[in-house]
Parts: sequence; structure tokens; C-alpha cells
Amino acid sequence: MKKFRNILWGLVLILIGFVIGGNSLGITNINLFFDGWWTLFIIVPCFIGLFKENEKMGNVIGLIIGIALLLACRDIIDFDIIAKLWFPVLLVCIGSSIIFKDTIGGKVNDQIRRLNESKTSQNEYCATFSGQDLKFDDEKFTGADLTAVFGGIECDLRKAIIQSDIVINTSSIFGGIDIFVPENVKIKVKSSSIFGGVSNKKKTNQNTEAHTVYINATCLFGGVDIK
Repeated sequence: MKKFRNILWGLVLILIGFVIGGNSLGITNINLFFDGWWTLFIIVPCFIGLFKENEKMGNVIGLIIGIALLLACRDIIDFDIIAKLWFPVLLVCIGSSIIFKDTIGGKVNDQIRRLNESKTSQNEYCATFSGQDLKFDDEKFTGADLTAVFGGIECDLRKAIIQSDIVINTSSIFGGIDIFVPENVKIKVKSSSIFGGVSNKKKTNQNTEAHTVYINATCLFGGVDIK
């Protein structure tokens, strides 16, 4: 996927080079600085970002904004319409992302859904305008729900006992969540992020028998760091 994105960026630069060269030689007469040309700095990166495996919603919103601004610059739609509709459109995108984030197919999604349905305990922790430091030293850990709203949570699992695959559901809204994981597990991430994201700094565990910690993240102007 990363290679494909690089190819797209390469094609964009090659196309621009051909246009500039053709204009210089008089072969073409394409005006690169048309009305609204600057919106391409929003549209092109967001379009290429759609080919990433995760974090697509932010790119979808950016693409919508970029196209709307381009149409407004070309006098196809009115700027006043954009000013009136940008916030409700943003709310619709956020709501749709939250509702459908677990309904799209995929092995990771299916496994997360199965683990959530089979949970026998409810370990829920919330930090609202505050912070929480959670440690599970020498405790059996079977998963948790972590919510940070204008606050932060630090979840330390480095000495926890993990005996099976587990899922950690996180919601970070204008907040941050740090998860410290042990070396003997694998990490798989499913995220639905808008102006935020998940950073996985954990080295890949090559042991095929290692248990997997699934991070099911929702980020809105917030983030999750896996360390």
C-alpha cells in the first residue's frame, strides 16, 4: 500500500513536470494557476491518503472540503453555502464513522467484534477533564474500555498477565491515551480517526504463538500511543 501511494505521488509530480515543460516549449498552454489552484494542496494529499489502510475519515472530510472550496473558487457554488453547511456535514461524517466503524468487513474487525461479544467482565475507565494512571502489575488482564475526554489515560500492561487474545476499546476526544504493552504480545489496530490517530511504536512480535492485543480506537481531535 505504501508503494502504491508513492507511485501516485510520483505520477502527480511527473504530470506537473510535463505540463511545465510543455508550456515552456510552447507545446501546451495549460494554466497551472487557475482560480482555486491552491485547493489542490488539500485535494491531492487527501485523495492519496484514501489509499492508506487506516485513518480514512479525516482524508474524506479533507477531500470534501477541498472540492467544495475549489467549486466555490470557480463560482459553481457560493461560499455562503459552504459556511452554512461545513459544521453539519462534519457532524454527519463523525456520526457515520462512529456507527459504521465496526460494520465494515475484515479479519481484524471480525475478531474485535467476537472478542467484544465474548467479554465476561466490564473494565471501564474514563478520564474527563482529568487523568488516570492504570497499572495491572501481576494481574490477569482480559481487556478494557478506555475513554479520555479533554483528559488523559496511561494504561501500563508491561507486567500484566495476558493469557489470550484481548481487545482494548479506546475513545479519545480532545484527549490522549497511552498504552504500554509487554514484549510478548502482538498488536493489531483498528481505528476510526478524525483529526487524530493512533501511533504504534511497538516492535512487531514475530512469534506466531504470541497472543494478540487488538486496539479498537476512535479518535476525534485526540490520539492513542502504543508503546
